Amino acid sequence: MSMPISAVPATVDQPGQQPGSTGAGRSRAPGTRVLARMGQAVRSNRKATVGTALLALFVLVSLFPGVIAHDNPGADAYAPRLGLTTAHLLGTTAQGQDMFAQLVWGTRTVMIIAFVVGLAATGIAVLIGVAAAYLGGLWDGSLSVLTDVLLVIPLFPLLIIIAGYAHGASTLVLIVVITLTSWSYTARQLRSQALSLRGRDFLEAARVRGERRLYIIVVELIPTMTSLIVAAFLTNALYAVLFASSLQYIGLGNPNTQSWGTMLYWAQNEAALQTGQPMWALAPGACIAALGASFALLNYAFDEIGNPALRPVRRTRGKPAR
Repeated sequence: MSMPISAVPATVDQPGQQPGSTGAGRSRAPGTRVLARMGQAVRSNRKATVGTALLALFVLVSLFPGVIAHDNPGADAYAPRLGLTTAHLLGTTAQGQDMFAQLVWGTRTVMIIAFVVGLAATGIAVLIGVAAAYLGGLWDGSLSVLTDVLLVIPLFPLLIIIAGYAHGASTLVLIVVITLTSWSYTARQLRSQALSLRGRDFLEAARVRGERRLYIIVVELIPTMTSLIVAAFLTNALYAVLFASSLQYIGLGNPNTQSWGTMLYWAQNEAALQTGQPMWALAPGACIAALGASFALLNYAFDEIGNPALRPVRRTRGKPAR
């Protein structure tokens, strides 16, 4: 998945204004402009619109699972291995549990992992990557070494080893493990972008005004990287879903947790495909693919923001000018 590297140019103070002051003719803050451009990109890009609709659907299901599925996903109250009926839209498991209820309630766990890991990993990457680039010197050297060490370690085998020590890892353990091991690639990208912006005039002006380093990093530098940070969040959230589902599928998660990965784990254990219960494996797999597609489609909008060359050319009707 491509990651855009963008920079929003700094606003220029109008003549007669004090640096940092707000005037009637001055444009909006960089962060506000970037958010407006992101909204426009989503509305004008069909793929991004589809991605937004898919993600909104999953968010709504995760917020109101009881409204959609009325059965208790953990209760073995029905006959085992029932087929697709109006009462059981996906059938029942080998233990007599409703598959549709498990799928719906499992959405909440998946979305919690996606958003918490996405936000936490991106936040760590912003803190380490941007701070290393702007502060330079010993800070840059030390934080870059830490980032490089994590970059050269194979991520998924490392996750398997850590999760293996935490037998029956809970959702919280999966979140912590994935977060602490998945921020390095994003930090490297953000550091490269921050290095390209460190000598810009608007940052020099802030230093001349006597602003503190923390203020310059948080208020002046980070807002110009909004599109890259949002794209990094989408990527980290997608990888969090894939990693968590994979760990649960191979039995390194808590098998009693309601999640798409645990559904795949039990489907494999009970030989669902061989015993005439394909929906036990196909339904959660399709949901994982659809959620991943929503994150990938949303990235098209942020690619266009970061790289104008990727924006589609609008053809104008009429005769060509001579």
